Amino acid sequence: MQEQLKELNQVAVNAIASTDNLDELDKLRVKYLGKKGELSQILRGMGKLAAQERPAVGSQANVVKEEVQQNLEQRKQALQQAKIAAQIEAETLDVTMPGVNRPLGRVHPLNGVVDRVLDIFVGLGYTVATGPQIETDYYNFEALNTPKDHPARDMQDTFYLPGGNLLRTHTSSVQIRYMENNEPPIRIIAPGRVYRRDTVDATHSAVFNQVEILAIDQGLKFTDLKGTIKEFLQRMFGDELPVQFRTSYFPFTEPSAEVDVQWKGKWLEVMGCGMVDPNVLKAVGYDPEIYTGFAAGFGVERFAMVLHQIDDIRRLYNSDLRFLNQF
Repeated sequence: MQEQLKELNQVAVNAIASTDNLDELDKLRVKYLGKKGELSQILRGMGKLAAQERPAVGSQANVVKEEVQQNLEQRKQALQQAKIAAQIEAETLDVTMPGVNRPLGRVHPLNGVVDRVLDIFVGLGYTVATGPQIETDYYNFEALNTPKDHPARDMQDTFYLPGGNLLRTHTSSVQIRYMENNEPPIRIIAPGRVYRRDTVDATHSAVFNQVEILAIDQGLKFTDLKGTIKEFLQRMFGDELPVQFRTSYFPFTEPSAEVDVQWKGKWLEVMGCGMVDPNVLKAVGYDPEIYTGFAAGFGVERFAMVLHQIDDIRRLYNSDLRFLNQF
């Protein structure tokens, strides 16, 4: 048995020294020192030895075990250090090599306008709300006081999909969805893409971006709406910007108004607004005898064209780098 232990020790030490893999090293540990390992199998035969032989064999077995464990630990440390050294070598950066030049992108003028608008209204206490671009007729029209036979639907003809759904014509549908799940007071801003069956020209597009705001609370008046709009427009275009409100019509607000700004000596229509119609409040379960509200909306493209003096809305969609590099 002592010869077996001696042979085991030699074989184990040689195998440990020759391995160059941590996983293989762990397998060797189990093979020689595990509960079912070769050392344990040899020691199971000690019961057959004479009583006077057992102490010597036990002592030798402990020496073999300690030597194998020591070799395993030393080899493990050596392999770990070699692995770290190889990783450092592979990840070494030669700072003398020229870098790869990747030109940084810029914020698109439309995204820049949206970011600027959101910053203003979030600063005024509004929460950003979003909703689906594929809408039902109810959320896009009926809940907004525009039933199927309402002539105002002609103002917002859109793209209809199989099953009765459609591509939303405004982000007002987001307002309905938000009000259904939240109680007043409410102050939200809803940016997003909308779709209308418009003929594409220098100032119109069938797909464009819109931002709408909604405020619902007790005691809100048209003067609150005017003050909010003026504050917003002056932050967007400058403190001395003249602003005027013209009477208009929208099915979901009453009274309604168009908002104009005086830009380079001319009055330019930039957005629509009004007090939320009582029928809209009733559609979401609000009592119009208790709550009032106001809403406003505008096309992001129109603001971008004014701010950046862009002469054709189609330039915003063509991905022409000669145009985009200006921003």
